[in-house]
Amino acid sequence: MKKRVLLVNDDGYLSAGLNAIRNFLIEKGFEVITVAPDRNMSGTSHSLTFTRPLKIEKYKENFYYVVDGTPADCVHLGYYIILKEEKPDLLISGINTGPNLGRDVFYSGTVGAAREGTFFKIPSIALSPSSSKNVDFYQISKMAFKIIEKVLKSGLPEGVFLNISFPNLPEEKIKGYRLTRIGRGAYKEEIKEYIAPSGEVYYWIGGKEDLNSQCEKDTDYTAVKEGYVSITPIGIDLTEYKALETLKSSNFLDF
Repeated sequence: MKKRVLLVNDDGYLSAGLNAIRNFLIEKGFEVITVAPDRNMSGTSHSLTFTRPLKIEKYKENFYYVVDGTPADCVHLGYYIILKEEKPDLLISGINTGPNLGRDVFYSGTVGAAREGTFFKIPSIALSPSSSKNVDFYQISKMAFKIIEKVLKSGLPEGVFLNISFPNLPEEKIKGYRLTRIGRGAYKEEIKEYIAPSGEVYYWIGGKEDLNSQCEKDTDYTAVKEGYVSITPIGIDLTEYKALETLKSSNFLDF
């Protein structure tokens, strides 16, 4: 029986990364149900659309759908409407067009979709290059396939998904795979000011990639900088248990 994958992303249905991993999996004999946003939804994190109705359009034969919503919306509609609550064997989010390292995991729609899949108890992984420059999506698909096969065979711990980042290097220069923790930040933030012809002032939040800024031991940044594929397990329980015990023992509630 074919393995069934629910494939989503945050860059939109025309993304080269999405179509590269989709085509690769189909060639490997997988059934790939693709549900992608109708436009770039980067930075939407885990947001769901509650303020308006959503629309699904069939884009291509062979299970390819386009949604006018967020990546997390795509997971919901893919699971409840298209799959009729029949769980796929795996959810893949990506391949993203740029990095999702360190604090990116809080903003990324790619990571948000993988987290949403984990809420539904679907083994989920997010795939991204370490930079948006000179990305070889076919190579990433090929390297990701080793991890995909491992997850399908062995599963993942309950409540955990994987955020996977690939160095932008020729395959022969990639040294291997590392299990990592989340780093801190790889962007130098920039807020640009624009003035409209009417005189109104607008601001555009952005940032420049800077992998040299945070290279602590065992982090995702360090792994990709040193030529390794970074595999970071992320849990959906955000409770800080040490802090919880510290607050309890410090009589925090004695007002």
